[in-house]
Amino acid sequence: MTGNWFKIQNIETVDSPSIAVYQNHLSYNIQEMISLVNGETQRLMPHVKTNKMPEVLDMLLVAGISNFKASTISEAEIAAEAGAKSVLIAHQLVGPKVDRYLSLIVHFPKTDFSTIIDSLETASLLNEKALEKGFNLSFYIDINNGMNRSGIKVGLDLDELMAFVPECKGLTFKGLHVYDGHLRDQDFSARSGKIETGLEEVTAYFNTLKKDFPTAKMICGGTPSFTTHLLQKERITSPGTCVLWDWGYSEKLTEQNFKYAALLVTRIISKPTEGIVTLDLGHKSVAPENPIDKRVKFLNIDKYELLSQSEEHGVLKVNNWNDLKIGDVLYGIPYHICPTINLHDEVSVIKDGVKVAAWEITARKRTLNF
Repeated sequence: MTGNWFKIQNIETVDSPSIAVYQNHLSYNIQEMISLVNGETQRLMPHVKTNKMPEVLDMLLVAGISNFKASTISEAEIAAEAGAKSVLIAHQLVGPKVDRYLSLIVHFPKTDFSTIIDSLETASLLNEKALEKGFNLSFYIDINNGMNRSGIKVGLDLDELMAFVPECKGLTFKGLHVYDGHLRDQDFSARSGKIETGLEEVTAYFNTLKKDFPTAKMICGGTPSFTTHLLQKERITSPGTCVLWDWGYSEKLTEQNFKYAALLVTRIISKPTEGIVTLDLGHKSVAPENPIDKRVKFLNIDKYELLSQSEEHGVLKVNNWNDLKIGDVLYGIPYHICPTINLHDEVSVIKDGVKVAAWEITARKRTLNF
């Protein structure tokens, strides 16, 4: 990516702060993802949480990718609506989500839905609900191999859960789900080594399960571990961020050659004192979970420092203050695109330097129809 590829010719049609999606780069990223698995699209289960847009799902489906992972009911819904063959909700369902999930299954009979379980309590609940409705629910056991965010560790508790599986007549065991998002070393060899070490016990356990469950699958990782898991043919990979890409992963995952397909568009709204400009880019428009210097990187300005953000303002220290005018447009790469996308209602679609459409970020809503 060189030059001013990001500049939008009809920028007057693009409000700010907002997100612009560059369709050519989006198409490139999808094809790059497919090429990395040598065209074996059945080994891809992209995560919908990054993009949340039906049009992006349409592009993935046209490219031959038909299996998806989701975090929410609404993400699963837009995937099914688009025509997904299968959707895994990789979030243990509790409360009203269980009945919403059952409604989703009824409404989209052509999509094979599954979810994750990491406890006897959830297995019992889902089994009870399934039997009440006359359903058979598919599930993966969520494995904790070191991230300590969700899942069950290999050991006695997992043995007990697996022993309970045959008693659950309303459930069908599909395999293991392992997310290792805590392993993000910049050095690929170091990262891969940690990923494989962390999976040794899990893989051994999985191989024993295959004797009783020969069709069981193991769904592994996200974008950071994508380039490691794809080397093992028996694993299904779940990259998500690479569809749009961001500054954070471009720094860390140097072996991955994806392009920035989603940028922030912001404008200068004030020059309150010499050396300072204020943008309409507050922390309601870009993910603020990282320190101030790890939120956005601008492409068309040099030697700057983001000093602070409030809800609707971003205060920028600049060297070329006299050259900048109120109304000037800055283009920024978000450090973390997934939560940034979730802060906006729609994106401007840019093709060959021109805004050609607007796509709704449909699944940023927690509830759609179910």
